Amino acid sequence: MDKDNVYDVIIIGGGPAGLSAAQYAARAKLNTVVLDKSVTAGALAYTSKIENYPGLVEPLPGPELLDIFREQAVGFGAEFVETQVVGAKLDDEVKEVYTMDKTYHGKAVIIATGSMGRKPGIEGEKEFLGRGVSYCAICDAAFYKGRTVCVIGDSEEAVKEAGVLTRFAETVYLISPAKKLKVPEDYPVLDESNLKVILGHTVKEISGTDVVEKITVHDAQSNENSEMNMDGVFVYLHGSKPIVDFLNFAVDISDDECVITNRMMETNVPGVFAAGDVSCVEVRQVVIAAANGCVAALSAEKYIHHRKRRRYDWSKS
Repeated sequence: MDKDNVYDVIIIGGGPAGLSAAQYAARAKLNTVVLDKSVTAGALAYTSKIENYPGLVEPLPGPELLDIFREQAVGFGAEFVETQVVGAKLDDEVKEVYTMDKTYHGKAVIIATGSMGRKPGIEGEKEFLGRGVSYCAICDAAFYKGRTVCVIGDSEEAVKEAGVLTRFAETVYLISPAKKLKVPEDYPVLDESNLKVILGHTVKEISGTDVVEKITVHDAQSNENSEMNMDGVFVYLHGSKPIVDFLNFAVDISDDECVITNRMMETNVPGVFAAGDVSCVEVRQVVIAAANGCVAALSAEKYIHHRKRRRYDWSKS
């Protein structure tokens, strides 16, 4: 492995915790990369108005505040990559973080994936996971070349993932429980000829034999159910569960499925830290996540340079 390709800090997640960590890490002259699934995903990205964040004199849409976080981090020298992390090996001195595109190597890792995950809630979802049910279109789209699939969700992330699938599947249904998608009507993906949007419907059941064969859909307006033949189901519904599935218990996870840390955001694995809503915090607020990200970066810098104390200001260096 080329040492030049080893980052000082790999940050998984591009919300307020991850980007605050990136600011502090990059400002400390650590070679830092942020791996973020989507700039349009996450609790802050879905927030229409923020008015209680310190320093804001007027309310600001969540995505705009997130843009400021990102611009600051990049301005200090952090690298930002939009990609989905699918796994990690964290027990070695040089940690490995796996995406669909490549493997990233780093001396320290900060987990900041937030808490918009969810437990399987659709009948048949858990049973057919990996056999037609997926949470990653980029990962699995190629398996559905020439077939019929659906994406469940109304967020921009769901629409973007549907766009990925249109390049492979014969027909892609975008099934939204809401009556309106959370994207502009002229959003480019919506013009794809093999994309069919179904609004105001919920998927009640996913069924089949060895693999997914059909779904049962409920029409909220008529209160009627109908069946649709389906080869693949991609679920983009969000909840409030910490996103830790990609870790495969590489660090200690609590009974509530959050990452266990001490006050300095250190996990049980040396060189691995967690910040924000993915950790076992009592209060979920942007300001708390940002503060946790700062602490995680300071702890990472201490770990990398083998300091006995954390360094708090680099402006005099």
